[in-house]
Amino acid sequence: MSEKLEDLFPADRVLKDPSSLTEYGHDWAKNIEFKASAVVFPKTTQEVLKLVAWARANKAALIPSGGRTGLSGAATATKGEVIVSFQKMNRILEFNETDHSVVVEPGVITEDLQNFAREKGLSFPVDFAARGSSQIGGNIATNAGGINVVRYGLTRDWIASLEVVTGSGALLHLNQGLVKNASGYDLRHLMIGSEGTLGFVTRAEIKLALRPKEGMVFLFAVDRLDAVMEVFKIFRGALKLMAFEMFTDKALDVVLTGQKNLQAPFSERHPYYLVVEAEKETEASEEKALELFEACVEKGFITDGVLAQSPQQARELWKYREDISESTAPFSPYKNDVSVRVSKVPSFLESTEKLLKEGYPDLEVVWFGHIGDGNLHINVLKPAAWSKEKFLQACDRVNKVLFKNLQDFGGSISAEHGVGLVKKPYLFYTRSAEEIEIFKGIKKVFDPDGILNPGKIFD
Repeated sequence: MSEKLEDLFPADRVLKDPSSLTEYGHDWAKNIEFKASAVVFPKTTQEVLKLVAWARANKAALIPSGGRTGLSGAATATKGEVIVSFQKMNRILEFNETDHSVVVEPGVITEDLQNFAREKGLSFPVDFAARGSSQIGGNIATNAGGINVVRYGLTRDWIASLEVVTGSGALLHLNQGLVKNASGYDLRHLMIGSEGTLGFVTRAEIKLALRPKEGMVFLFAVDRLDAVMEVFKIFRGALKLMAFEMFTDKALDVVLTGQKNLQAPFSERHPYYLVVEAEKETEASEEKALELFEACVEKGFITDGVLAQSPQQARELWKYREDISESTAPFSPYKNDVSVRVSKVPSFLESTEKLLKEGYPDLEVVWFGHIGDGNLHINVLKPAAWSKEKFLQACDRVNKVLFKNLQDFGGSISAEHGVGLVKKPYLFYTRSAEEIEIFKGIKKVFDPDGILNPGKIFD
């Protein structure tokens, strides 16, 4: 062994106490045993380079850690690895008014970047419930999506350039912020969504969008699953949709139980609910939206609905959807997030609902989805009386049926949470054996010693 971690960093930036190892040693994925040996807090790219060189020399594994809001176990240590927390690399470094871009370090909080963009009269449109704690580096590592994908796409669509330290110790500057660059492979996009297995992002240039106009937020009650996509088609055809989200009555139950300050949105309960947000492009947009609502009611697609009359009411309507994950957390849920082509959503929803009822007759299942981009989230709640082993065995059994059905639809086992540890056993349902072998070859090029987030995505 050469020099120790404590020789590389000040004492207050190398933590080994049990409390710190517990706090930083895992992400939000439940039911995974975690074990870290140390937590390190670099402050500069040069320190990350130094850390990677140390890890190569000492054959030590490094696990990247951001806000730890991931749900796949990608930021979880299981074999005494060293956690690399980027929370002290949290500066917004440079704003380019002409290019509408901003250079940030990976530890910048998503909501802080959104607020910075707003102060500049612009917008960072990638948005999700964990905005207040997730970090940009983690968003890039998982290609985070969220509620605005219908209009603005994924994190990938907003990355102009990256600075990355690879597992070989190379420092790469990828794309240099160019709009057009047809000079070979775009390694920037290879890094996005790689879950820290190829390199650690130490700096990113983020594109910003023009501020959207005022939004109109609706909450609709729907009594039939097949009506969900009919509403989507009608509203998408006439309005500029920002988001189109669905959740079930069971999801509403869990939220109302967990969030005591919320009341049921309608006097009667319904099987399904939709949160729809559209841009108010002109004064006539709201009138048009109300006409569409009335048409959907006449056709039997929508049973009840409300339009937010203020920003405060809009936030309250969104809470019914955004508070689902927080409200299910006490039940240690097993989470699946899957996706299919938008055109296949209606038939996939029907088959999935049937599979869930048959597969989990004795368990409560909370599901919701970013239906406008083909993404469905499934939360299986663990009964208090069940052991973890019994619960995971039941989930694995149903997974095999669910994922085989998903494979038949040409879908993905992970729409936005990543593969990490949780979905690794099921990767073959989405990726061919040939693709996985190419993955391994790419990993070997960028991380020849296998020190960056080993065991994630594939073995």
